[in-house]
Amino acid sequence: VEMEASSSTMLKPAYSTPRPLACEMVPLTLFDRATLDIFVPLILVYPAPTPSNKALKEGLRRAVAVYPHLAGRLAVDHRGRRFIHVNNEGVLVVEAVIPVDLASAVVDGSVVTNTDELYPAVPPPEDSVGAALLQIQLNRYKCGGLAIGFSSHHQAADGYSVSTFLSTWASAVRQGRNFTAPFPFLDRGATAVPRAVPTPVFDHRSTEFKGEGGRSYPVVSDPMSSKIKNVTVRFTADFIAELKARVGIRCSTFQCLLAHAWKKITAARGLKPDEFTQVRVAVNCRARANPPAPPEFFGNMVLWAFPRLQARDVLGWTYRGVVEAIRDAVARVDAEYIQSFVDFGSVADATGEELAATAAVNGTMFCPDLEVDSSLGFRFNQIDFGTGPPSAFVTPDLPIEGLMIFLPSCTASGGVDLIMAIPEDHDTATFYSLDERAKPKM
Repeated sequence: VEMEASSSTMLKPAYSTPRPLACEMVPLTLFDRATLDIFVPLILVYPAPTPSNKALKEGLRRAVAVYPHLAGRLAVDHRGRRFIHVNNEGVLVVEAVIPVDLASAVVDGSVVTNTDELYPAVPPPEDSVGAALLQIQLNRYKCGGLAIGFSSHHQAADGYSVSTFLSTWASAVRQGRNFTAPFPFLDRGATAVPRAVPTPVFDHRSTEFKGEGGRSYPVVSDPMSSKIKNVTVRFTADFIAELKARVGIRCSTFQCLLAHAWKKITAARGLKPDEFTQVRVAVNCRARANPPAPPEFFGNMVLWAFPRLQARDVLGWTYRGVVEAIRDAVARVDAEYIQSFVDFGSVADATGEELAATAAVNGTMFCPDLEVDSSLGFRFNQIDFGTGPPSAFVTPDLPIEGLMIFLPSCTASGGVDLIMAIPEDHDTATFYSLDERAKPKM
């Protein structure tokens, strides 16, 4: 479907109070530097009636004023280090008209048309310095339906921060002139304070950053055309309840679904029984650090847990055994680990070491491993601009084989959508059957 018209503008924040962080040069923290140097696109779909573009843009100007980093730009200092210049250059807003009805583009909570036309073209990593850190496309359908393509640079904000921003934008549109701004915690440096004598005690050089002995993966040049497909598996609330009953111990929806998905993808990949498979699981560190960061901290504060098992154990252990392996790995990302990570960065900076993140580039083929993100705590499915929650929420065009994202379902109440990038020849039908084997964990 061709767009009929589109226009783009750089929208400036509307500040009601003095500008926070005006013109500051905010160095990237070690958490920012460990994450992906990419723009992450999201698409939220709303059936008619929807707020006007004018109302959406007015709300956006008020919301961005609360999170001024998003109106800034990545820049590089004289030593080649990145920082965010809070220079108020604004956010990119593209307005597009699409000459079909929403019903032909979104079916049962999934976007069936080409998704990459619904958000602004993503700048390649070499162009991220100087690009707008927040880029939004408002797509208007003939029926009055709306698809919002939202793309933000990961070094500016993690998933938790993005969900907070989207909620703030939605309230700004709903409340109009009566908008009451929240008070986010904007002091990025406070989340990464090394000890007086920095003493890293864990191996961060091959975990969060590239070093000797870390895992490396093949990369294909054009992931979207080469054998990687994005699929959505939708788990109902009943399925999840049955799965939790099989696990038999208290566990989160995320942990039990990850154990299930890890079993299914390991079987589909046909790994050798003694081959190791590990999952890179994103862990929000705000509440885990000591002292904890305020929940309203805006930025990045995610590290990763790496549950690792042999394929035979992923397949042969009970759900409970695999859930416990995941839980044990996540528990290791504790206050001591987080402080060690921060101290490691301070030692590396003092010695002038260049740190390269292990976060995967587009086209990475993760097999036999996986990378998993969960948005289950973020309630993207409840973001209401005044005319009700979205009918679809998707993370489109995942460019990394073995990447999985869990999202709250917009169509199945209490359900969960798993979006994943897998080889074209993998069948997902098996994901809907529970694992009958329940050997006790050895």
